[in-house]
Amino acid sequence: MSLFSRVGIIARLDNPQVLETVKKLIDYLENRDIIPVLEENLGAMLPGIKIQLAPVKELGNYCDLAIVVGGDGSFLGAARALCDYDVPVLGVNRGTLGFLTDISPQTLETELDTIFAGQYLEERRFMLNAKITRHNKPSGAGEALNDIVLHPGKSARMIRFDMYIDDQFVMNQKSDGLIVATPTGSTAYSLSAGGPILLPKLDAIVLVPMHPHTLSNRPIVIDANAKIRIVISESNLTYPSVSCDGQLHITAAPGDEIHITRKEGGIRLIHPHNHDFYDVCRTKLGWQTGYNN
Repeated sequence: MSLFSRVGIIARLDNPQVLETVKKLIDYLENRDIIPVLEENLGAMLPGIKIQLAPVKELGNYCDLAIVVGGDGSFLGAARALCDYDVPVLGVNRGTLGFLTDISPQTLETELDTIFAGQYLEERRFMLNAKITRHNKPSGAGEALNDIVLHPGKSARMIRFDMYIDDQFVMNQKSDGLIVATPTGSTAYSLSAGGPILLPKLDAIVLVPMHPHTLSNRPIVIDANAKIRIVISESNLTYPSVSCDGQLHITAAPGDEIHITRKEGGIRLIHPHNHDFYDVCRTKLGWQTGYNN
């Protein structure tokens, strides 16, 4: 008997191969008397299939496991939708890099057999909250599993801002922006900007300046429970953007404050039982595996 009786399915909507994998996944679940529940927009792409549908924000109410079919971008969106539910999430890779989506479509049934038999690894990944205030009043908010990024938006101008950690002044910076990344996000945009890779189990956040005007501004690793406050300088002539996982964008104004904190709870991430983070890095990042004599 499977450990999971109702499985929510979330997927990209713009890829025929994804829909093929979703159909295969539905057949797999129904053949094992496991009830599939489709995110409603996905259900609209599969006419004639009589399966329970639910809004993505409510899917956690209807399932005890969620499976995301797509790439890391699809997984990030699903994580934000499910982060307030204590539902484990599993990824089937139909994207490119796939740091978060472990299961290959070619071995879907074999790997799911093992997972549904209880042989899997589970880890909790924490997320970040961002709240923007203007004249001490809320003006925007968002959540992220990977990163929260302050950037110029469509402008080519640098941003000047002050940064505080736990209410202690850290620096005044003039740069293209700042990446605030979790360990999960340390292998994403943060890595391309010169940030370090953080092991997933670390309780830490990395702050990575983007093309700073002063070259001595380097990435900083801080405690995950620290409170970060960024104050946009009044002297800025443009309105920068705050992006959450590159998917949610909030416009900030000169004088605004951005408050970034660890979100309570997090995401329960399911991996196959033979998952190896270092092997993922070797495969996805092309690390040298050895020297030929």
